[in-house]
Amino acid sequence: MSRVRDLLRSVWNEPRAPHPPARVWRDWALVAVFVPAAMLEGILRTDLAWRPVALLIGVALVTTLLRRRTHPLLMVVISFGAVTVLSLASFLSFDEEFTGLGTMVYLLLLPYSLFRWGSGREAAIGLPIMLVAASLDLLYGYTPVAEALGGYGVLFFAMALGAALRYHASAHVRELDHVKLVEREQLARDLHDTVAHHVSAIAIRAQAGLATAAISPNAATDALRVIEAEASRTLTEMRAMVRLLRRGEPVDLAPSRGLADLRHLAHADTGGPQVDVEINGDLDDLPASVSAAIYRLAQESVTNAQRHAKHASRIEVRVDAAGERVQLRVSDDGDLSLVRAAPPPGYGIIGMIERASLLGGTCKVGPNPDRGWTMTAVLPRNDSRL
Repeated sequence: MSRVRDLLRSVWNEPRAPHPPARVWRDWALVAVFVPAAMLEGILRTDLAWRPVALLIGVALVTTLLRRRTHPLLMVVISFGAVTVLSLASFLSFDEEFTGLGTMVYLLLLPYSLFRWGSGREAAIGLPIMLVAASLDLLYGYTPVAEALGGYGVLFFAMALGAALRYHASAHVRELDHVKLVEREQLARDLHDTVAHHVSAIAIRAQAGLATAAISPNAATDALRVIEAEASRTLTEMRAMVRLLRRGEPVDLAPSRGLADLRHLAHADTGGPQVDVEINGDLDDLPASVSAAIYRLAQESVTNAQRHAKHASRIEVRVDAAGERVQLRVSDDGDLSLVRAAPPPGYGIIGMIERASLLGGTCKVGPNPDRGWTMTAVLPRNDSRL
């Protein structure tokens, strides 16, 4: 019982789907199609009861499609509420049965949108409203049971489709967040290596000062002890932070690969394209975090080209340092004719973009005008945020 209660509470507290598009061209296309279709049906149908009202409602409710993502519950209340009121008025007046337009099938987009974009409590409120509107004809005896069950099936299918696409989008967002988190963890390790290098040097100098303290004033000895203690404490805290970022895994203190290891990517393999590496400019004082990022970006790009570039014979890796920025360019000569459309960015590319962004740079990946694909990353030599 408690599990059911927790499930209902989680559904009720489910927030709205983030960033719903207000209106897109498809919405206007739907309006452009259904408004004239409703008017034409209202004029040509001979069996239509309450013709002026049915025509007015059929045309007016098309406008709810324009706000079905940003205000899904309100649009459901307006549309299904109007249908319910007219159905009740028809039944109580003992007049002809109110007959809606067939083109009002567009109302099925509203339960879909409610479960795709609405919050949990909005869906819980809107569900009984839609069920009441769908059940009235069955209660009046106007609709056979079999036909009513078919209508329920269509209604629940629209809601299930919206919920399924919502779950798929949420899962995709979680996967993207995981990729970004992994990239941040790797960057944290690279930063750890950088800081650890400098702090270790401080500790060594402090230890050397202690070794010669006999010939130095007492104040210098005390200062060196403070330096040594502070350096040791900083290393301990940094390692603990990285251990937490890596979810409790032991901290790997092996040096991260950097620009000096870039030439290791170059190889001539009969089973894959040849990799050529060219490095230009003054890169001696490049920060370790930027050096590691260049290597990671180049490694990922070369791996992508080796896996996905069709009929590629060569992969070029070029690093150019000019002023305060370092540019990395990785390109291949694969056959673009075998690629029908640009694929969505994979998690590797998303991680590359995330790493470059964290360092204050940019990363772009796309096809060349003639052959192959190119990754271009521009990183600042020194980022003040680090």
